[in-house]
Amino acid sequence: MFNIIEKRKILFLIPCVIVLAGIITLIVFGGLNTDIDFTGGTAMEIELGKEFNENQIRDAIGSVKDVKISSVQSSGSDKAIVKTAELPHETLVKVQDAVKKSFPESNIISVDSVSATMGREMWWSAAKAIGLAVVLMLAYIWFRFELYSGLAAVIALCHDVLVIISIYAIFRFPVNSTFIAAVLTILGYSINATIVVFDRVRENMKLNRKASFDEVVNASIWQTLARSINTSVTTLLTLICLYILGVTSIKQFALPLVIGVVSGTFSSVFIAGPVWALLKGNKK
Repeated sequence: MFNIIEKRKILFLIPCVIVLAGIITLIVFGGLNTDIDFTGGTAMEIELGKEFNENQIRDAIGSVKDVKISSVQSSGSDKAIVKTAELPHETLVKVQDAVKKSFPESNIISVDSVSATMGREMWWSAAKAIGLAVVLMLAYIWFRFELYSGLAAVIALCHDVLVIISIYAIFRFPVNSTFIAAVLTILGYSINATIVVFDRVRENMKLNRKASFDEVVNASIWQTLARSINTSVTTLLTLICLYILGVTSIKQFALPLVIGVVSGTFSSVFIAGPVWALLKGNKK
């Protein structure tokens, strides 16, 4: 049987490479590809008068000079919410004319401006939400198991967040408020999978008191591996279907979940347990 604890250095290297590539990408591009939710911009709700697809709207509005489209979301069978960089009044009139040309029955229902100040507040709120979630999970794991297991679980959660951010940085996926909601969802999913492994470790410690802690953790990971993989595969199948068949807003939520489920499964199996063993030491 492959000894996961002995090979943990190699397993730890995989996410380190991804995170390092993400850091380099962030430096090169000067940050994430943030949506107007964070950077500020203009949000338009447009009634098109007929069914449409995203590419039709992008082609129509994209024909106007100096208009950078951030996202297009369906808001009903004939309505769309288009987010762009901040538009002056003159450019907004040109956008309306361009939409009228492609959709003669269209009408711009509302135009809202999102300030950069609001975006900074959203970043701060997101950081507080993620930080609070991690602290509460640390307290829960500490209470249920021990301090070292809590620290290992938090390191695994930090791994998930960093990997998701790195993937988004590398592939320049747009980051918006939906992304934050998906990250919080993944933290809950990942900690649940980690607790399954930790529960088995605790059971095996009682059953085999002569074994070293490394041996107990390695055996526990293998005993729960099939369960972890089966759960993740069934979850991924659902999320992939949502991403393929869903509208833009659903895709924006499903994509980070797909990345997070893969990352969370990896951290629950190959990060949390080995880190716990590393912190606790190879004792009987």
